[in-house]
Formats: sequence, structure tokens, C-alpha cells
Amino acid sequence: MNTPSNGPLVSVLVPLLNEEESLPELNERLHRALQGMGKPYEIIYINDGSTDSSQELIESFRRDDSRVKVIEFNRNYGQHMALFAGFERAQGDIVVTIDADLQNPPEEIPRLVSTIEKGYDLVGTYRKMRRDSIFRKIPSFIVNKITSRLVGVKLRDYGCMLRAYRRDIVSSINMCQESSSFIPALANTFAKRIAEIEVGHEERKKGVSKYSLFRLLRLNFDLMTGFSLLPIQWIGMLGMIIAAFGLAFAIFLLVRRFVVGPESEGVFTLFAILFFFMGIQILTLGIIGEYIGRIFQEVRRRPRFIIRKELL
Repeated sequence: MNTPSNGPLVSVLVPLLNEEESLPELNERLHRALQGMGKPYEIIYINDGSTDSSQELIESFRRDDSRVKVIEFNRNYGQHMALFAGFERAQGDIVVTIDADLQNPPEEIPRLVSTIEKGYDLVGTYRKMRRDSIFRKIPSFIVNKITSRLVGVKLRDYGCMLRAYRRDIVSSINMCQESSSFIPALANTFAKRIAEIEVGHEERKKGVSKYSLFRLLRLNFDLMTGFSLLPIQWIGMLGMIIAAFGLAFAIFLLVRRFVVGPESEGVFTLFAILFFFMGIQILTLGIIGEYIGRIFQEVRRRPRFIIRKELL
């Protein structure tokens, strides 16, 4: 068994859900890439409720090398909750996050670490020649645009989980106890010097993606309501504009009645306008409901996640 003599300089967090097919190759490539840097390191696998043999595999990695740490959730809480658990237990001065699906090559990690060592607080990445379907690229493009607008930091790819954080940024993230959050956006609110570098991207060869179109849309709502009041403010301005148009249209109809006299034409136009207003009202109620739902989640103060087993 290999046991480092000093504490780790680099901590690598790997959230995973049913990735038994890719884990052996991932673990081997991670160790090879990290050993090549010549720096003490640790790898923390966070099992986010897997139902396959992923837990047995990462425990076997732990038995072979004490630099491997294992956290197991009692059920699935989501990738970002898994990262919160990893951040709380990571000991390295530099913390790197990476998906377990091997689409982001572990061999890119030394480049992230060297960029952090140049004095940056956070290093993001964007995927070169991204090898995903158009149904993944379009929602991701929308997420990137919304996140850049809400956070105020324009990056090309907020969806790439291969990122590096300096210790003080991780400490700031650990102080945040909200029940739902998007970590790349949250970290950018604390970081002063941010870099973004290009990394390779590979096709998923094993397993299936855990991010469906619905989950990406759900992420968009979380971003809008979790990091800004802009949606509510936009709706307020839209309401004032519509009210002004409505008043102008009412004055127009009143003048027209005096000039032309009573008429029955325009009924369907009025119906169209009515349905438009109803759609705006329903949208408004939905966005307000998102904010109220987040408040409800926070005031319950339930644990963000429950850990079944830790091997640290």
C-alpha cells in the first residue's frame, strides 16, 4: 500500500453515479497523471447513490492505495451535492473536480494545476471540439449564457466539470449552506482572478449520461432563482410595459367607439390579447413559485445529504 509522507497538495474530487464501466480506466489514468506532477495528492470518490458495483470498485481502489478516499451517500442527491461533500473533506491546497465518465481526459489535470500556481483563484475549462449531441449542446449553450449574465463573469463553458479551485475559494464555498446551488457559478462569485483554458473532450464510450434535457432545464431554473432577482425584476418591468400598452389600447377602443360607433368586429383580437395576458400571468406565477419553493426548502433546514460510509 502506498502512503504519502506529507499532506496532499492536490485533491481530486470525482462525483459518480453508476459508472462501474469507466471507473477502472479512470482510476488508472488519474494516478498516472497525478504521479507525473511529482506532487502529493489525494483522490476522493463520492458515490452519489449508485446501484451498480461502483461502490465495490472504489473501495477496492482504497484498499490498494491510501491516497484514495471514499464517500458514499445513502441515495442520489445530485452531482453538486456530491461536490459539496468532497469540498468539505478535501485537504489539498488545490482542489480539482472531474466527471467519472472519461469525457474529460484526466491527463489535463496538470495543466489546471500549473495555471492555478500562476496566481489564479479558479481555473475553468471549455471543451475543444465537443463530442455531444445537438440536444446536449443547445441547452448547455443556454445555461452558459444565463450563468454569465447572472454571475457577471463571462466564460465559454460553465458546464464542463473539469475545474480547479484554490483553497480559499473552497473554504468560501464550504461556508454556503443553501440546499441547492450550481458550484461553478457559486465559485465565480468569490473568485477575483479567473482563467479559462481549452481542454480535450472525448465521446462517452461507456455508460450513459445522467444529465437529461429535463435536468438541464431544471438547472436553468435553479440558476435564475438561486443567483439573482433579475427574473422577478424583468417580470415587474414587463408588467408595467404591458399595462401601458393595455391602457393605450383601451383609450384607442374608447375613441374608436365614439368615432365609428358600436361594432362587433375585433372579438378574436380581444381573445388573442386576453390569452396573451393570461400566459404572462401564468409565467409570472411560475417564476414566483420557484422563489417560494427555494424559500420553503431553506426554512425546513433538512440535511443537504446523508453519508452512509466514509473511508478517509
